[in-house]
Amino acid sequence: MYTRLRDVSLLRHLNRELMGNIITQQCALYQFKLEETKVNIYGEAAGEKFYNGPFLFNVLINRQDQQYGEDEEGIQFNQPIDFYFLLDDLKAVSPEYPYGNPDASVVPEVGDIILYQEGYYGVQSTVANQYWGGKNPSYPNNNSDGTPNPLNPGLDQFGNNVSLLVSTYYIPADKVAISPYKERF
Repeated sequence: MYTRLRDVSLLRHLNRELMGNIITQQCALYQFKLEETKVNIYGEAAGEKFYNGPFLFNVLINRQDQQYGEDEEGIQFNQPIDFYFLLDDLKAVSPEYPYGNPDASVVPEVGDIILYQEGYYGVQSTVANQYWGGKNPSYPNNNSDGTPNPLNPGLDQFGNNVSLLVSTYYIPADKVAISPYKERF
């Protein structure tokens, strides 16, 4: 198998160079702060919403066509976008994970906001199951007592969870109440 940790390191460096120097698409992530936001009995934000961020990331972007649905309020614009984050860029550097990003320790979750080309997109779902080599190293398939599987010892040294897919929907800027421009008075 060619999915050992050394091969994963090569893949990590190639992906970072590709995403940062060739593709060069970026987005800003605002992470929702639930503990500071006051909600009413329906679970809705009664007043102001609070966010951490923005955190800037290199991403791969899959834009879908604009949609102009009509309802009782008139024509509504929507453009679903899928953002692909490298999981290595989302994890913080630690003794257990020296390959992480020193500036971030955030993972996009449902309810977060992504700013991309002056448009705001709400995180609708996240999927993190793109395994290189088809193997998630977090599950080494050991025996129930924790000893290595005698048929395949060392499976924790193979595979990698590569990316996080974040599916989003468009949110009008007046509903988000986040401004990318600082007001100066």
